Amino acid sequence: MKRPFAILLICLFAFSCTQPVWEKSTKGVVIYPKNPKGQSAKALMILPLGDEIIRVTASATTTFSDAQSLSVLPGLTPVNYTVEERDGKIIVATAKTKVEVSAETGAVNFYDAEGKLILQGKEDGGTNFKAMEVDGVKGYELQQVFESSEDEALYGLGQHQAGEMNYKGKNEELFQYNTKVSIPFVVSTKNYGILWDNYSLSRFGDPRPYGQIDQFKLIDADGKEGGLTATYVDNTETDHVFLERKEATIDYENLETIENFPEGFSFDRAKITWEGKLQPKESGLFHFLLYYAGYTKIWIDGQLLADKWRTAWNPSVAKFQIDMNAGQDYDIKLEWYPDGGVSYIGLKALSPVPADQQDDISFYAEMGDQIDYYFMKGNSMDDVISRYRTLTGKAQVMPKWAMGFWQSRERYKTQDELLSTLDEFRKRHIPIDNIVQDWSYWPVTQWGSHDFDTLRFPDAEGMIKQVHDKHARILISVWPKFYLGTGHYKEFDENGWMYQQAIKDSIRDWIYPGYIGSFYDAYSEDARKLFWKQIDEKLYSKGIDAWWLDATEPDILSNASIEYRKKLMNPTALGPSTKYFNAFALMNAKGIYEGQRGKKPVDRVFILTRSGFSGMQHYGTTTWSGDIGTTWGDMKAQITAGINFSMSGLPYWTMDIGGFCVQKKFERAKEGSEDMEEWRELNTRWYQFGAFAPLFRVHGQFPYREIYNIAPEKHPAYQSMLYYNKLRYRLMPYIYSLTGAVYFDDYTIMRGLAMDFSADKNVLNIGDQFMFGSSLMVCPVTEYKARQREVYFPANTGWYDLYSGEYLDGGQKMVVSAPYERMPLYVCEGSIIPAGPEIEYTSQKPDAPIDIYVYTGKDGSFKLYEDESTNYNYEEGKFSVIAFEYSEAGKTLKILARKGEFEGMIKDREFRIHKVSKEEALPFLSEKGLVQTVKYNGEETEVIL
Repeated sequence: MKRPFAILLICLFAFSCTQPVWEKSTKGVVIYPKNPKGQSAKALMILPLGDEIIRVTASATTTFSDAQSLSVLPGLTPVNYTVEERDGKIIVATAKTKVEVSAETGAVNFYDAEGKLILQGKEDGGTNFKAMEVDGVKGYELQQVFESSEDEALYGLGQHQAGEMNYKGKNEELFQYNTKVSIPFVVSTKNYGILWDNYSLSRFGDPRPYGQIDQFKLIDADGKEGGLTATYVDNTETDHVFLERKEATIDYENLETIENFPEGFSFDRAKITWEGKLQPKESGLFHFLLYYAGYTKIWIDGQLLADKWRTAWNPSVAKFQIDMNAGQDYDIKLEWYPDGGVSYIGLKALSPVPADQQDDISFYAEMGDQIDYYFMKGNSMDDVISRYRTLTGKAQVMPKWAMGFWQSRERYKTQDELLSTLDEFRKRHIPIDNIVQDWSYWPVTQWGSHDFDTLRFPDAEGMIKQVHDKHARILISVWPKFYLGTGHYKEFDENGWMYQQAIKDSIRDWIYPGYIGSFYDAYSEDARKLFWKQIDEKLYSKGIDAWWLDATEPDILSNASIEYRKKLMNPTALGPSTKYFNAFALMNAKGIYEGQRGKKPVDRVFILTRSGFSGMQHYGTTTWSGDIGTTWGDMKAQITAGINFSMSGLPYWTMDIGGFCVQKKFERAKEGSEDMEEWRELNTRWYQFGAFAPLFRVHGQFPYREIYNIAPEKHPAYQSMLYYNKLRYRLMPYIYSLTGAVYFDDYTIMRGLAMDFSADKNVLNIGDQFMFGSSLMVCPVTEYKARQREVYFPANTGWYDLYSGEYLDGGQKMVVSAPYERMPLYVCEGSIIPAGPEIEYTSQKPDAPIDIYVYTGKDGSFKLYEDESTNYNYEEGKFSVIAFEYSEAGKTLKILARKGEFEGMIKDREFRIHKVSKEEALPFLSEKGLVQTVKYNGEETEVIL
């Protein structure tokens, strides 16, 4: 027996010797770590797709899946690179990037061409695979971890509502939900980014889900262990206690867990409190997640950590962290007023991890075939986002009309309501380009028919023509939802393209008396084509201009648990919903974009969508932040939400100015009351902020959101809103030029301060100021009755007050004036800002003079972009750029020769040059400070300032 065993050993040894450490193939460099740790990768593949774009794939086996990415464009060509093995490392190098992989463990490090470390992998490889199976489909839970340098900040991850700006050391669960948009991409102040190419529920930071509070030792209000004292008051007028009991968890987060509320308890006038003590079993920083609807407050050790409101049917989250000591008691009180109707509440926590582990850059995914991520770098965060769009697709130049004002309300119920609203805007000379027809224009039993209810909309085609005749455009709500038995439902169903679980479970929606329906499967290419065909036949053929794709998370049943949501969209055409949970909105938008461009290439696509994913920018989309609440806190949260969404590589974002879901105190507010004054001030401050979002859009439930319905004409609220509307339109040459830069330069319009001032470490965590383009610093006011606010002025540059022209030094924090009618706005020195005439719609007065405001103190430049405004001819080179260059040393402004041309271009322009300086303060749009009027015919000219 010894001889055969020896032969076997020799054969095994020979096989191990022939297994290469690495090999180069047409798909990249494949590396087989000699000694992978635990559940680490058995093989890695490195593929340079650009000099500064590296795809890394890690497999639990020695083979790789060749499935096409949903986010990354197909057919990207690898660049030239070299590969060598040296000192136990396999080094893959492009002209600008070196990737170093440990032959021993598979740890991956990224360097620049000079050998400077950019991103460091974990010594053990940082990969983790756990085999799993769903619906007979095998896959893995996945995790990839990197070291994070001490002085970097991290942004992106999409749009979330907890007010977090810098994600360094933070945790974020990445799934889609109303008001929550998850984009698995981060960008660092070290000028690199990581795209996690996975479509399942993912987690950034701690890979663990938040746990119940029974992880603590719980002590009730009477000092007894085992839970907190939960007191259920069912009538706040009499303080009648319905029930008092001990509870070890606070977990009423979804339709399943709310079944655990006391039977027979009424929420109408309820108040519930949980009181007692938490005693941690270990020391360290605990991360808490509060899930809330209604009015909610939580105190720990007497400190108020959250004071929130959300409407009962649409919960949100708050986060806070507490450094706690093992064995120490911490008083806790959670006070909750459900605010009528079935409502939701929950409190969870993550126990501490070592500080260095908490600071790691970690991506976890619930299901995938392999780890797939893309590393990209550049000389700036703009460069990184440019690499991201090289991978996932260009963002288009939006139609010019889309950059104007959008008026909407929860819905216009009739044709007359919509047209009379537009008429009122025109009568009052309030600028407007777009009016919105939200949901329920169809017959009540025919959701998904895309038909207009002829009793309320007797001539839809004529209505659309009237909108166009009034120099406006119309956007219409189109859901991926279809009622059972409708014609369109049957078309999908007979091909197997309808999700069936909602039908099997007879789920009824909220339209009285409740109707059964479901969503189509957007992961099927043929289903997407059918969806577009139906929309084309019923809506696009009538002249509809733009698409509102609502509930694209998909929200088949609001407030369902994650597990039931997966069942409701399972299976997809590509596989289990667990594997493809997050990308529905991407596929849905792709179908509309490709359908419209195929049908009528001359029209620029515009899509408004409630959800988003990596690559959405390629399909003509703008994402809005969902059904947020009418609170000052919700308004403030939109600043960080919008900035981080924009820094996730998707440049077009908007929100419901004023908040969608309205507190009852505002619904019932009477003229002269405090509630009415707060309502008006909230809308005013939100409107001021919204004028500087990439898209400027008002929407919400009753009270109606037209400015003349918010306040009378002479009220400061009305006057302020009108001022900012007009200011937006005066800035249209600046704004439309930014959309040109989005396409040609991969620019980002709404910019975290770190994008332009990353050398100033004071800006890294500022989440309530942002840059609107390169010139304007926007400082929203987010507190009721505040008439001043603190502003930080980034260092290494000077700043001008937009309204007065007063100069301020950078590198300082100041409390500045913020009167009711005005929001603090500042201009960075060296800025050149073009301003157009007063107009009421974007296509008005195309040949009017343009005022050029030069903010001296530094050299500056600006490119004035123009094209045909509504089509894709710019992709074929039909556009023009006029560059302005200011020299501080020479005190000269050069207007360079125009580059490019297009049909209808204004060849002879009048530029009025204004100078703003430290010595000569000049308010923006002031006629003073006029230096020279230039008759420009496209040839270079120079102006002495």
